[in-house]
Amino acid sequence: MSILVLGGAGYIGSHAVYQLIDQGYDVVVIDNLQTGHRDALHPNAHFYEGDIRNREFMRSVFEKETIEGIIHFAANSLVGESMVEPLKYYDNNVFGTQVVLETMKEFGVKNIVFSSTAAVYGEQKVMPITEEADTRPANTYGETKLAMEKMMAWCEKGFGIHYAALRYFNVAGARSGGEIGEDHNPETHLIPVILEAALGKRPAITVFGEDYETEDGTCVRDYIHVEDLIDAHILALKYLQNGGESNYFNLGSSLGFSVKEMIETAKAVTGLEIPVQMGERRSGDPSTLIASSEKAKQVLGWIPSRTSIEQIIKDAWNWHKHHPNGYQN
Repeated sequence: MSILVLGGAGYIGSHAVYQLIDQGYDVVVIDNLQTGHRDALHPNAHFYEGDIRNREFMRSVFEKETIEGIIHFAANSLVGESMVEPLKYYDNNVFGTQVVLETMKEFGVKNIVFSSTAAVYGEQKVMPITEEADTRPANTYGETKLAMEKMMAWCEKGFGIHYAALRYFNVAGARSGGEIGEDHNPETHLIPVILEAALGKRPAITVFGEDYETEDGTCVRDYIHVEDLIDAHILALKYLQNGGESNYFNLGSSLGFSVKEMIETAKAVTGLEIPVQMGERRSGDPSTLIASSEKAKQVLGWIPSRTSIEQIIKDAWNWHKHHPNGYQN
């Protein structure tokens, strides 16, 4: 019996594969390598290169492997791109998930842990954000993730498929051993962009807006270490396998750090000067996102252990300084 990781060659998915194998699971990976990296794959995973939107391909994998549960990371996830290419996001994210659920129904697979996002909440006035907050996405990416959540809820009613939707805030860091890390092209996530500027890979870090209603005028976000994040996925999988009810959970640190604070912390960790330039606000960027993760702690027993922002940046820096060109090294 195997756990199927969709998007298992991507940043977060590859960390899930490593931690599952660390814990003795047999792991199957599906990834089309659109944004994932072959070199990020664990050598002991059973890898199938293909697209989750391809029904025949998905059926062929389920025929070859005995799947007992799924962790679903496969999606496009660039907020800015989603605003100018909305149909691409509906096609890959929503239709892709439809095919996954169809295949689960056909082969009798009942449990799926789903990579959702804090972007389902949009702009919120009350912090930290709990799962009871209204969902009103401010961008297409968040809207497609919310549609995927709702699709799973209806499939539970129709087919008895159980789900855990994990709404992440900002994921960062790298595996503590340094085997894998974050490598996107183009890179848009704040911490790797800051570290690329520290390495001279880009001329400066651009701060998008300094007129938000925050203490220093820059966006405030809640950062979670990727290994803590994966701990929650594995706990959610066990929760479903033990008969837990379908549910959704916020995953974050319950702490907020501004863009300027992140840059200053990175300077301290790296010991390097990091050039900064100011830019205009980006469409669809809320000013503040901070999670309440109490529900995940109480229901799943999740206890994040790598919550220090210095530790998160330190682990990310360990990866980036040894892999300045990412997986192209």
